[in-house]
Amino acid sequence: MKSKTQNLLEKRKQLLGPNLPTFYEEPLHLVKGEGVWLWDADGKKYLDCYNNVPHVGHCNPRVVEAIKKQASTLNTHTRYLHETILDYVERLTATFDDGLSTAIMTCTGSEANDIALRMAEAVTGKRGFIATDATYHGNTALVSQLSRSNVPAVGGSLVDLIRFVPAPDSYRPLGGVAGLAHAHAFAKEVEKKIAELEASGHGFAGIILCPFFVNEGFPTLEQGWLKPTVDAVRNAGGIIVADEVQPGFGRVGTHMWGHQKQGFVPDIVTLGKPMANGHPVGAVVTSMETMTAFRQAFRYFNTFGGNPVSCAAALAVLDEIEEKQLVAHAKKVGDYAQEKLADLAQKFEFIGDRRGSGMLFGAELVLDRATKEPATEFTSCVINEMKRRGVILSSLGKHKNTLKIRPPMTFTEENADLLFGTLEAVLTELPLQS
Repeated sequence: MKSKTQNLLEKRKQLLGPNLPTFYEEPLHLVKGEGVWLWDADGKKYLDCYNNVPHVGHCNPRVVEAIKKQASTLNTHTRYLHETILDYVERLTATFDDGLSTAIMTCTGSEANDIALRMAEAVTGKRGFIATDATYHGNTALVSQLSRSNVPAVGGSLVDLIRFVPAPDSYRPLGGVAGLAHAHAFAKEVEKKIAELEASGHGFAGIILCPFFVNEGFPTLEQGWLKPTVDAVRNAGGIIVADEVQPGFGRVGTHMWGHQKQGFVPDIVTLGKPMANGHPVGAVVTSMETMTAFRQAFRYFNTFGGNPVSCAAALAVLDEIEEKQLVAHAKKVGDYAQEKLADLAQKFEFIGDRRGSGMLFGAELVLDRATKEPATEFTSCVINEMKRRGVILSSLGKHKNTLKIRPPMTFTEENADLLFGTLEAVLTELPLQS
């Protein structure tokens, strides 16, 4: 007799098509969430150490009430006037540096990044873009090709517009030396690709990056590390797009935004997943000058982007962050997590490097600290065993051997004790695998 999970997987394939990804060797069938907790269909409880979508906690009461109240009053699009979108954009842009004062509301981060590329084209008159070789910025036809893993196997490709540079890696730095030498080596790679794009006929429009390089494995990069790259891009007349979908809204603990922690002001900022705690909301934030160039060059309208219900949910998230001081809370819990990671690194030789900031932390697992050979298979085993023991996390990085721990912002030190207690037990019991 087939299990409920098998039946669901077969029905998904029939109705949603083949190759639809799921997490874990044994996929989770979730039915309930509250705060940092999730429950599956069998009533098993899981500590959620992965999801940044419910930024202020699963089923946050303030967000739920805001959605309910606005949905029972009015929901429409932005060709009618309503105050909520203006209230939200005013509150949102107040968290940025001067000049980043206007926004376009979307439904997803993919849409936001697609718009950002067009904004750069409107400003520069050019189309070529640079991204790292281990990143992800969304799934529209153009944006998907900013990731090497998404280049289409069949049909036409726009990839000639894109150039890739090696992802920053503080554990295995370009040139073999971390710090400023690594920063300048990365900038040199960017300069090479700028020259290639200018010679290609597409021209160089800009660079898109996550200022915390989360998908690349969130390497440890000191403030100012990106300055040589920022200078190179601006000297070439390019636009800098900061994708804040993962480090934004206070997750890094020290600042509201990842680019503020890194110490530069981008030309365009893109937002997504955590904006409205799971309600589909994204945004592009930029200067009036860039916005005007875009509006004059492109006709753009988004039926659902910025609707009153979405904006009410997003406002409720900002209220939670501010009133509960979640940025400071992220730093406090993040510092505690780093202490726990340091303790584990002393005990286990296969923890090659630990890293993170605020409510985004993890460790890179290796087969040998001397060679730094990635323990990719072992990392996968660790994640699946953690899930079996009721703790959800993931992996990322070019070698998929970095533990990615990115819980809701309401995660506590007590939750961290459970996480690291479970992780220590798993690392003690699992045999290291190549």
